[in-house]
Amino acid sequence: MPLGRALAAGAAVALALTGCLGPAGSARVARADASGDGTLRIGLILDNTGQQNFLNAPQLAAAKLAVKEINAAGGHKGKPVELLPETVSSDTAAQAKALVAAKADVVIGPTDSSRAPAAIDVLANAKVAVISPANSAGALSNYKSGGYYFRTSATAIAQASVLAKLAKDGGARTLAVVHEEGDYGKDVAAAVAGAAKQSGMEVLADPEFTPGQAQQAAAAAKVVNPDAVVLVSRDGAQGAIAELNNAGLAGKKLVLSDGAVSRYGSGLGARALDGARGILPGVFPSAAFQADLVAVDPGLKDMVFAAETYDAVILAAVAAAAAEDDAGTSIAASLVAVSGGAAPAAGQQAGQPASRTCTSYQDCTYALRAGQRPDYDGQSGRINFDSHGDITEANYVVYTYGEDNLATMTGAEAASSSGG
Repeated sequence: MPLGRALAAGAAVALALTGCLGPAGSARVARADASGDGTLRIGLILDNTGQQNFLNAPQLAAAKLAVKEINAAGGHKGKPVELLPETVSSDTAAQAKALVAAKADVVIGPTDSSRAPAAIDVLANAKVAVISPANSAGALSNYKSGGYYFRTSATAIAQASVLAKLAKDGGARTLAVVHEEGDYGKDVAAAVAGAAKQSGMEVLADPEFTPGQAQQAAAAAKVVNPDAVVLVSRDGAQGAIAELNNAGLAGKKLVLSDGAVSRYGSGLGARALDGARGILPGVFPSAAFQADLVAVDPGLKDMVFAAETYDAVILAAVAAAAAEDDAGTSIAASLVAVSGGAAPAAGQQAGQPASRTCTSYQDCTYALRAGQRPDYDGQSGRINFDSHGDITEANYVVYTYGEDNLATMTGAEAASSSGG
């Protein structure tokens, strides 16, 4: 295609894609006039400290890999995309303010759902798009971000059907759902109970516990003697596992929610988790993707949230390319459409470009130049943002623990984002 026609086609697609509000009730950002400075700047909020600090490395490596590939494909409008220097802190608001000062157009993060509001409040107010690769709290779907907040991971309750399936696949006919107090524990436990009943299992008990005080819940589960126990927990997971182990309900009887999966090792009694299974959001990284990540960080040992981070960066750059503008408002206005989640299929509405599935930044830019709507599906699978900025399909990696209370990836499962 001659250069003039290519530019005209790109402009037409940009006009059609930006301001795509999605389904009725959408609160997505409307199309804005170009206001970027010509340089796409991507920031990271790495907020994993303490026991979860191992999650920082794969996210950083994935972001670096994505930016490297974007720049190899020509960058944004011929200029290199910048990945702003990263910091690690639990002070999310301070990180967000620093990124605004550094002129970030889009920010990837945070990991912890409880820290998302602090990031969103600062960044959305500054008209900076936010894409978390790991947030799962259901309440964030309706958080007032003005349409600037998205996530490439599923809501927490989406895991319910997978947890129930793992229990049933292990031969369980009866189930106890031991859950930690709070919205995460209650919401996921209720969804697990519903999914278990739908699959033909009987839920015998669903005791709740406060972190550090799980003995009574473990005792309640022991009384009903279930075939399997699903533990839905975060902060109190280690103590709850110890109590369930004392009650004879750990090991291969135990299925762990995503918040309870961690490297326990010697922190638990010998073989406490031997045979236990758990899940984390995401997909099993391909061999090629793993190799590319290790090339970026030779010391990388974990891949958790790497695919979701990589996809978040690529999506941001594709959105900027579709809008022909690097400003946060333009990116936010284009993200739903370039994910494949909003624009109608070809022929459904006059003036809308035909869609084309693309799996890399370069491929997506080719689609734009051809006058097509890029529909990005990446390393984490199909994304398709809905009107809340949530993905519509959820993927999970299954982990199985060994005698050393450490987990290895052993499988994959999928579910709808609503938990079905």
